[in-house]
Amino acid sequence: AHDDTYVVDGENVVVLARYTAANKATGKAIDVRVAHHFVVRGGLIVRFEQFVDTALIRDAMTH
Repeated sequence: AHDDTYVVDGENVVVLARYTAANKATGKAIDVRVAHHFVVRGGLIVRFEQFVDTALIRDAMTH
């Protein structure tokens, strides 16, 4: 993932990033934006959520 934006508000951290890859079997490219939400307490990640358009990944993974 290539991260480009971090937003921090107290214990919440949001990272905006882009996943890029290629399916070796089909040659199809994957280029999808993602958002990661972390909750950090006491220096530890206690919660993680990922938001991504899974249909774009599915389409790149199918023949």
